[in-house]
Amino acid sequence: MRYKLLLSIFLFGNFVWSQMPSELTNAEKVYGLSRFWQEVNYNFVYLDKVDREAWDDYYIQLIDEVQQTPNDYEYYRLLEKFSAKLKDGHTDIYMPEAVRNQLTETDFGDYRIYLTNIDGKAIVSAVNESKSEELPVGSEILKVDGIEASKYIDQNVKPYISTSAEHILRDFGVSRMLKGAIGTSVEIEYRTPKDQIRNLVLTRSKAVEEKMKPERGSRELLEFKWLNKTTAYLALNSFGDEAIIKMFEEKLPEIAKAKSIVIDLRNNGGGNTNIGVDILKYFVKDTVLYGSQSSTRKHLATYKAWGRWTQEKDTIGNPGARDTYLAAKDLLIHDFDNEPWKIERPEQIYVIPTVILFGHNTASAAEDFLIFVENQEHMITIGEPSYGSTGQPYVFELPKGAAARVCTKKDTYPDGREFVGYGIQPDILVRKKLEDFINDKDPVLMEALKYFSDNRSL
Repeated sequence: MRYKLLLSIFLFGNFVWSQMPSELTNAEKVYGLSRFWQEVNYNFVYLDKVDREAWDDYYIQLIDEVQQTPNDYEYYRLLEKFSAKLKDGHTDIYMPEAVRNQLTETDFGDYRIYLTNIDGKAIVSAVNESKSEELPVGSEILKVDGIEASKYIDQNVKPYISTSAEHILRDFGVSRMLKGAIGTSVEIEYRTPKDQIRNLVLTRSKAVEEKMKPERGSRELLEFKWLNKTTAYLALNSFGDEAIIKMFEEKLPEIAKAKSIVIDLRNNGGGNTNIGVDILKYFVKDTVLYGSQSSTRKHLATYKAWGRWTQEKDTIGNPGARDTYLAAKDLLIHDFDNEPWKIERPEQIYVIPTVILFGHNTASAAEDFLIFVENQEHMITIGEPSYGSTGQPYVFELPKGAAARVCTKKDTYPDGREFVGYGIQPDILVRKKLEDFINDKDPVLMEALKYFSDNRSL
C-alpha cells in the first residue's frame, strides 16, 4: 500500500512539474546566469571573501546545467543555488511572480503549518485550529520523505538560501523545509509533545482554514503597553513606514510616566535608518551619534589595466602603485566618511533605565539602531544575535519578470568591528527553549523584568 501511495505521489508530481511555467529560452537562461555572474564580479562588496576560481568554475558548469532545466522554476532554483554560494543576506534571486504563485511552504489544503527552529529542531510553531490535536504546536518534525530532518535540510534546503550568518541559515532551513510546488506531496514523520510518533502525507495546495493556533495576526507597526506600574513596553516592529513616528509621538504622554522602559526590536526587519534615529533621539542625551562605517568597491578601469603589471613590491611607499595593484585584483575600496548623525534634541527626553530586546529577526536599519545605542550607559540589550546582514543592494532585472540583488556596501561598527555574518551580540544572551515555546512563555521579556528588579537603584 505504501509503495502504491509513493508511486501515485511520484506520478502526480511529474504531472505538476509539467504544468510549471516554461517560458525561458536557452539563450535567456544563459543570459540571466551571466548577468548575475557579471554584476557580482563588478559590484559585490564582499568579493574578497569569494574563492574566485571556484566561483568561475561553477559559473562555467552552470552554463550547461541551466539549459537542461525542465521549467523556469528549476532554472531559478539553480540561480538561487549560485547566489547562495556568496553567503550574503542582501545578495539573492527573486523568482518571477508566475513561478512564486506556484509555490508554498505553509499551505497543504486541510493543513496550514508554520515551522520554527527551536534548539536546532524543526518545531511546529502554528497550525490551523482544526488540526491542532492531530499535529499539536510543539511537535518536532523528525523525517521528511523518509530522510532525517537535519539531513534533509542540509541536502535540499540550505544550498538554496542566501544568508550571511549561520544562525539565520539554520532558521531559514527549518522554516522553508516543506517548501515546494503546489500539487506535489511530501511525507513527514513527527513526534508530538506527548512523545507520540506519527506520519502524515501533505499535498501542497491553498489552505482552506484561516484560524490558527496560536493566532497569527499581522503585527501592529507599534505596540505599547504597561508591564507593571512603572515599566512601559514599546515594540517598534518596522522602520519601513514613516507612520510609526507619529504613532510613537502619540504615546509620549504615556512614556513620560515610565520609570523604566523595554524597547522591543525582535520583529523589526529594518527599513529607513532615519526613522529609527527620529525615535531614538527621545531616549538619549547626545546630540551626535555615530553609526556604522561604510565602504564600497571602487572601479577605475585604467588603474586595473596598469595594475596588471604592478607587483606587490612596487606598492611600498607608493600609494599610486598600491591603488593600481588593488584595482587589478578587484580589491580597490572607497571608504565613506563616517559623518556623525546630528540630532535636534526634542523639548523633552526620557533618559531612563532602558532594556532593548532583539533577536534573529532584527535586521538592517534595526541593526543600525543597535549600533547607535552601544555605548549608552542607561541602556542594556537582551536576546539573541541579530540577523547579521545589512548594506545597499543593487537591484536589476532578470528575464521574464525575475530580479536579483547584489550587495554593494559593507557596514561595520564605527571602529571597524564586523557584525555582518555574525549578528550584533546582546549584552545578555537569552534563548527561547522548547518548553518556553510550548508553554507560551517569553524568557527574553522575563529577563528584562528581572534585570530591572535586580537593579532597582538604576
